[in-house]
Amino acid sequence: MERRCEAGWIASLRRWLPVCVLVAAIGWLLPLHAQFRGVKEPRRSAPAAELPAPTFRSDVRLVPLLATVKDANGQLIADLEAEEFELTDNGVPQAIAVFEKRTEQPLSVSLLIDTSLTTAIRLKEERRSVERFLQALFASGNEQDQAALYAFNDEVVLLQEFSRDLPRFRRSLARLQASGGTSLYDALFLAADSISRRPGRHVVVVVTDGNDTTSRLKINRTIQRLQETDTVAYPIVVVPVEAHAGRSIGGENALQIIAQRTGGKVYAAALGMELDAVFSELLRDLRTQYLLGFYPRGAPPSKDGYHVLRLRTKRPGLLVQTRSGYYGEAGSPQP
Repeated sequence: MERRCEAGWIASLRRWLPVCVLVAAIGWLLPLHAQFRGVKEPRRSAPAAELPAPTFRSDVRLVPLLATVKDANGQLIADLEAEEFELTDNGVPQAIAVFEKRTEQPLSVSLLIDTSLTTAIRLKEERRSVERFLQALFASGNEQDQAALYAFNDEVVLLQEFSRDLPRFRRSLARLQASGGTSLYDALFLAADSISRRPGRHVVVVVTDGNDTTSRLKINRTIQRLQETDTVAYPIVVVPVEAHAGRSIGGENALQIIAQRTGGKVYAAALGMELDAVFSELLRDLRTQYLLGFYPRGAPPSKDGYHVLRLRTKRPGLLVQTRSGYYGEAGSPQP
C-alpha cells in the first residue's frame, strides 16, 4: 500500500513539475521583457490599453511609403496615378504593388509637447493651438483616427493614450507644467515604439523650441526607430516674433534631418494665429497623402541593412515628400 502511494506521488510530481518550471521561467523573464533598450518607458498617467496589431510589418517585406506631392508654389497635387511615380531602392527600380490616392488609412497621431523650463512662457498658448488641432483632427477624416499625448522635459510622460476623447485631452493639456531639460530624442523614440503597434498611418508631431539637452539616445538611433516603425515626424519649432540669440539653430538643423529622413516637414511658427495656421496646413497635408507600397526586389546588399529610397514623379516640376529609406536585411540582396 505504501509503495502504491509513493508511486502515485512520484507520478503526480512528474506531471506537475514541467508546469511549475514554466511558471517560474515566465516570472523570471517578465522583468527582462520590461527593459526598453536602455531608455525608460514613458511614465503613464493612466493604465495602458491593449492595442491592435499593425497593418504593415517588416517580416512580410512590404515597404510602405506615405508621400505628399506639391508643385513649385507649394500647392498640393492630388491627381497623380501609380504609373506616374518612379521608385528606386538602392538605385534599383521597383514595382509599386500598393497605391492609394488620398489614402483613407486611419491616422495615429502622437503629439509630443516640450515642457522644458525654456518653454514656460509659451505653454498656455501652445495648449490652445494643440487643442484646436485635435478638434479639427477628430471632426474630419476617418472615424478611426486617434491621437495620443506626451509631455517631455528631463523625462517622457504619456498623458493620454490613443483616443478620440477631446475632453480628456483638454484635462491632460491643462496639467502641463514647465521644468527641467529637454529629452527630445528619447521622446521621439518612445512615441515611435508605441505607435508601431497600431494599424494605418503613423505620425508624430512634436512642438518644441528645437534643442535637445538631456536625451540618453543619440539622434541616429531615434531616426532608425522612426524608420523601422514607418513613422513620419513633423517637428514644429515655436520661435519668437523676432530672432534672438537664444534660438537653437543646431537643434533646428537636427529636426530638419529627422523630418527629411522620415518623410515629414519642419515648421517654424510664432504663437497664436501663426501656430494655428501651421496646424491647419499640416492637417491638409495629412488628408492629401498618397500611400505606396512595394516588395523589395534585386536591391544590392547593404552592410548596415539600410536601403536608400528615391521616389519621384514623371510629371516635371513636382516635389515629392517621403521617407528617405528603410532598414532591411544586411549583407545580401533581396530575392
